[in-house]
Amino acid sequence: MKSLFSVKDKVIVITGGTGVLGSAIAKGLAQLGARIAVIGRSVERSDKLVDEIRKTGGTAIGVQADVLDKELLFQARNEILTRYGTVDVLINGAGGNLKGATTGVDLSFFDLPEADINQVFQLNLMGTLLASQVFGEVMIEKEQGVILNVSSMAAIQPLTNVVGYGAAKAAINNVTQWLAVHMNLHYSPDIRVNAIAPGFFLTKQNRFLLTDEEDGTLTERGKTILAHTPMKRFGEPSDLVGTIAWLISDASKFVTGIVVPVDGGFSAFSGV
Repeated sequence: MKSLFSVKDKVIVITGGTGVLGSAIAKGLAQLGARIAVIGRSVERSDKLVDEIRKTGGTAIGVQADVLDKELLFQARNEILTRYGTVDVLINGAGGNLKGATTGVDLSFFDLPEADINQVFQLNLMGTLLASQVFGEVMIEKEQGVILNVSSMAAIQPLTNVVGYGAAKAAINNVTQWLAVHMNLHYSPDIRVNAIAPGFFLTKQNRFLLTDEEDGTLTERGKTILAHTPMKRFGEPSDLVGTIAWLISDASKFVTGIVVPVDGGFSAFSGV
């Protein structure tokens, strides 16, 4: 009997697949038997990831594209359909923050560069919308599929400093709910849209906020976060795989329009 939680043979497209979190998700789902298509801007990084997946017995291909270039996304879709024949799941993993869109000792809110704030919004919000348009059409044609967005704790609880990133991720939460309803009402009850909201993971985009760039020790912000995380640790990228497997499998086939925290209890803790 096939497990409710099985993702075996599902074709899963992952944008931002070569990042710290995206690569761990790709590897984890490949180990569960999914067929992975990694979308990234760097051919070298995607080829390296695909090679690592294949060496462990997984199935993966790398496709070069920029999530902010719709024409390139269409080309990526065509290549994936040629190689795999379909798309079952889209994971919108492309995103991140910029130091220039983050307040701090050296940069006040009033001095944040418009270009950096706009870039954060473009990458997180528009990258998710454009990829959902392009790959969502495949799901509409076959009247089934799953779109999984990547939100953040900064969307659920506004965090100090990361004003651009938090606002962009809050928009992801709204889009997740809107698109879940839109797909069901206008196209198919078997197309689902959900999101995960990771807690605090050390990535290239946030490491400068959580650890000292010289010696790697925790910053005051890093210490505060751990003090407000009941599990007392940062997340490991592999911690996301189980929740994602549930959300893209038949185990959650009556679940749509939700944002699931994967945060070690951060969002549940009042601090007292």
